[in-house]
Amino acid sequence: MNPRVSVIVPVYNEGEAIVRCLERMLRELMLPAEVLIVHDMPEDTTVPYVERIARTDPRVRAVLNTYGRGPANAIRFGIDAALAPVAVVTMADGCDDPRQIDELARLVDRGVVVAAASRYMPGGQQVGGPRLKRMMSRWAGRSLYTFARAGTRDATNSFKAYDTAFVREVGIESRTGFEIGLELTAKATRLRLPVAEIPTIWLDRPLGESHFDLGRFLPGYLRWYLFAYGRRLSREKLTARVRTAAVPSPRGTEFEKTA
Repeated sequence: MNPRVSVIVPVYNEGEAIVRCLERMLRELMLPAEVLIVHDMPEDTTVPYVERIARTDPRVRAVLNTYGRGPANAIRFGIDAALAPVAVVTMADGCDDPRQIDELARLVDRGVVVAAASRYMPGGQQVGGPRLKRMMSRWAGRSLYTFARAGTRDATNSFKAYDTAFVREVGIESRTGFEIGLELTAKATRLRLPVAEIPTIWLDRPLGESHFDLGRFLPGYLRWYLFAYGRRLSREKLTARVRTAAVPSPRGTEFEKTA
């Protein structure tokens, strides 16, 4: 059966912590799915544990990212490798609620190009996390929702579902951090394409160690925050922005995998 949703999980030396995250995710996924665990190097400590799970659950694949190291490149590679019409990006640290993967995917099935799990809409909540990061994220989300009509109060959250055809059409320009969620929300906003949200309860990383570096990733977030406020763009103008930076898709090639 072809998957209806591809779940993209970027990892970096998660080790045994990935087991609990994956077990919970696989238990909650009801839609036909594939789960791509995207790692940057063959010796990543996550891989042996993913291999063990993949032996008993064919939905799971460990995929070696060849676009370059870092979460942005891992997510780019994972979406290009996805077989399903919907891709959901979620983290390996247990902060996202895996019960909502199906709900986000169904929103994309209904026609939105970006479906966001929102900490800042009514019914949503953020538990823990650095105070400054929390304040900046909330301010950015609410201002984009109010003034740029972004369609979500939480444009910076990485836990989102995407129409994979939309992503492949507009491209991903981010190369360093986790700003891909904001980039794709900003592009959908400039194209005046539908973006929707559902409330989520985000828990500060209960598994493993965070690799988020606010100082390093902030310029990328600021770039896409400002981009969202521009005039309406045509698809032709937007896709022209990324043609020179296009990376060959791994679809149709032999993926390096452990499943």
